[in-house]
Amino acid sequence: MFKLNFDVERHFLDNGLEVITIKKDTKISAINVGIKVGSLYENMNEKGISHFIEHMLFKGTKKRSYEELNDELEFLGGEYNAYTDYTSTVYTISCLEEEFKNAIEILGDMIINPAFNKEELEKERGVILAEMRTSKDDIEDLSFKRTNEVAFNKSPLKYDVAGIEANVKNYDRYDLTSFYKKHYIPNNALVTVVSSYNHDEALNEVKKVFKGWESGEKIKKDILEEKNICKSITTTKSNIEQNTIVYLYTFYNLNRDLELPLRILNHRLGESSNSLLFREVREKRGLAYDIYTSIDMTNSVKTLYIYTAVGEEDLNSAVSAINETISGVKSGSLAIGERDLELMKKVHKTAVISTLEDPSELCNYMLHQGLDGEDLYEFVKDMEKLHSLDINKIQEVAREVLSNPTIHILKS
Repeated sequence: MFKLNFDVERHFLDNGLEVITIKKDTKISAINVGIKVGSLYENMNEKGISHFIEHMLFKGTKKRSYEELNDELEFLGGEYNAYTDYTSTVYTISCLEEEFKNAIEILGDMIINPAFNKEELEKERGVILAEMRTSKDDIEDLSFKRTNEVAFNKSPLKYDVAGIEANVKNYDRYDLTSFYKKHYIPNNALVTVVSSYNHDEALNEVKKVFKGWESGEKIKKDILEEKNICKSITTTKSNIEQNTIVYLYTFYNLNRDLELPLRILNHRLGESSNSLLFREVREKRGLAYDIYTSIDMTNSVKTLYIYTAVGEEDLNSAVSAINETISGVKSGSLAIGERDLELMKKVHKTAVISTLEDPSELCNYMLHQGLDGEDLYEFVKDMEKLHSLDINKIQEVAREVLSNPTIHILKS
């Protein structure tokens, strides 16, 4: 049995706000607020608005100017951040235990009372446009974006989280506040806290700040789950030294019992310097400095990517090496032995324990489990399943997932 050094309780305030308190022996507290809206929920004329609002919440509240807000965040002495992804917008603070109450109050003020100051809005518009343009010069970032653009016909995954440049140029205060009022409501949000406080004490601190937040009508929206288009396509960008290769697979119909084997396979395939792809492409053939895989297994996004960058003269050889590795894993000719399986189990266990030991990572993990409506103790069940996982399951999931990729090549 996997032993925990923390315990978790789930609560709901009268206004519908879900609160997850995690009691842990720690000197560092972590507070996360997640809003259940991200780029997948945006219409065409809203592409980029969730990300824009995330930026604006750091630009002042109704009682704190931009300077005051950021000075107080800084004075907590910890770390604060925010990010927008496909299905959520998340605001995070980690701080010393003695700053726990202050951190909750500041974060609550940001979430509930943003000013959307017109002057700050114009400044932030410039910042976001610069961010979008900078990403076009990052060939790795650009490669993933172009892959998504060609991989889908209608899926919102076609569009970057930062949105469409024309939209960002035109959003005004009314656009932002209208979207904010629709989605930033307590019954569409989740707060997670990790601290050494008892559950009742931690919950009371959250209540003090968030109980006055007025609930509203949740907007339900179905998200299109579209399988990637199986094709290979080449696009160009001038003045680049390296050429990139991206493979994209989707797996929306994968059975739940194959999700853990897929995580294990993903690690063996491309998540370490001893991975199968790294060995074949870099160590054996010397075609690339790096090659890796990345996976997303949230409720509404099921994607696996392979990425590498090579010289133009090595493009065909690199594609062949990737194809041969994938075929070998699926057929079993590229054997994953018992020792490999044992190593993968250890690596997965290490990753889970590392997450659970770090207050910020634990807080973020619990937040996303809650946002996705998943079991908060899923990691415990995964640890128990690891013991019975065998190589046949790894090959089964490889055959199911690693088929019909979208292949995008970026050339100079």
